[in-house]
Amino acid sequence: MRIVVIGATGNAGTALLRRLGAHDVTGVARRLPEPSGPYAGVDWRACDIGAPDATGALTGLFRGADAVVHLGWQIQPSHDRRVLRRTNVDGSRAVIAAAVEAGVPSLVAASSVGAYAPGPKNDLVGEDWPATGVAASSYSRDKVTLEGMLDAVQDRIRVVRLRPGLIFQRDAGTEIARYFLGPFAPTGLLRFGRVPVVPANPRLRLQAVHADDVADAYVRAIESDARGAFNIAAEPVLTPKVAATLLHGRRVPVPDALLRGGAALTWRLRLQPVDAGWVRLALSAPLMSTARARAELGWRPTVDAVAALRELIDGIAHRAHAGGPPRRAPAAGPPRRPAPRPPPRHR
Repeated sequence: MRIVVIGATGNAGTALLRRLGAHDVTGVARRLPEPSGPYAGVDWRACDIGAPDATGALTGLFRGADAVVHLGWQIQPSHDRRVLRRTNVDGSRAVIAAAVEAGVPSLVAASSVGAYAPGPKNDLVGEDWPATGVAASSYSRDKVTLEGMLDAVQDRIRVVRLRPGLIFQRDAGTEIARYFLGPFAPTGLLRFGRVPVVPANPRLRLQAVHADDVADAYVRAIESDARGAFNIAAEPVLTPKVAATLLHGRRVPVPDALLRGGAALTWRLRLQPVDAGWVRLALSAPLMSTARARAELGWRPTVDAVAALRELIDGIAHRAHAGGPPRRAPAAGPPRRPAPRPPPRHR
């Protein structure tokens, strides 16, 4: 199969490339990586999906593809909403329009637990839970907009959307620390596996999944005839108690208002990159049932959520990264030719 992956150098994209060795893969990113490690054997194309001419460029690129996987998304800069919407909303619109125009049979897109309306923290919801989002979170609002755009074309193209929880892997440590902790976080403490204080709130109950297991779900969605939404998460639920045990820290109760207010103040002062909307989302997002993915995709997580979190913590502590794209955009020129593809890796 010929598969085009948008946002192929990100957290989920890098993991997906590790699983697509048996396919003809075109990777699309704003900045092209060095063709080594997980990025070897890929036909790389540079494209800014938020650019005004992106739909036309992507349409030509998509022609003849069997599937497009849309993973393109921006988390930062959180202080510039215009920049985020340009990629997340305008860019998604361009990808979807190009896939339809090019006659691609299948579009598999990255949604999120963040698309769901506020829900229970002591029960599990299925894919029929309202995907109307958490209004205070710009990330959630953009995911809801993406879901609406997918709804509008699902009668013309096979559409699959995955709604994963938090996606962890060791090689994403540097990226996740930059997006969610910022430069002033004392991440050096993690080298000793110890954080003195862990904020505790009864609604800080979240689900996570290892990036390799998310990649497996994407491959199963690509290679099947499934349609619609699939929740993707591993057990157990991550709680302050789990985090405190893992980090040998003491739980300190923190009420909702203090969590939101502290995030808002430190974000405005640019001490850390997470605005209060992310806190509201964490406190509101429901816990998901993965029964549909297990039944229809045959998907099962192979790494539990605690092990995935432990791996991420180690990655943050040691500033792990996958190699990723260079800091500056590549010079204009012909597309980078693929290096010889390594043999497929199986687990």
